[in-house]
Amino acid sequence: MVENEEMTPDEARDDHWQMLRFLGFNAGFGFAIGLLIAVALVWMNVGDLGTRMARSANPPLVFFMLSVPLAFTFASAVLGSAVMLMPYKRKKQLKG
Repeated sequence: MVENEEMTPDEARDDHWQMLRFLGFNAGFGFAIGLLIAVALVWMNVGDLGTRMARSANPPLVFFMLSVPLAFTFASAVLGSAVMLMPYKRKKQLKG
């Protein structure tokens, strides 16, 4: 026999905020990883990237154009894995 246990509106609201916090934390974590990788690429001068950036007319713009898309890519990858691993409560319980 399957019993349908409805969540109260307050429980549903709390559950949604908990999921949003979980997803927001993971997206922020992925964004930070992307920024750290961009900094590491410039700092370690991979492919003369740091040297070319230092010699450019506007180094902050070059770093921005490198780091932001990289950070958003990592944020979306971590967010996608978080969605697949998202914890949830069973809404229905089997009783026999």
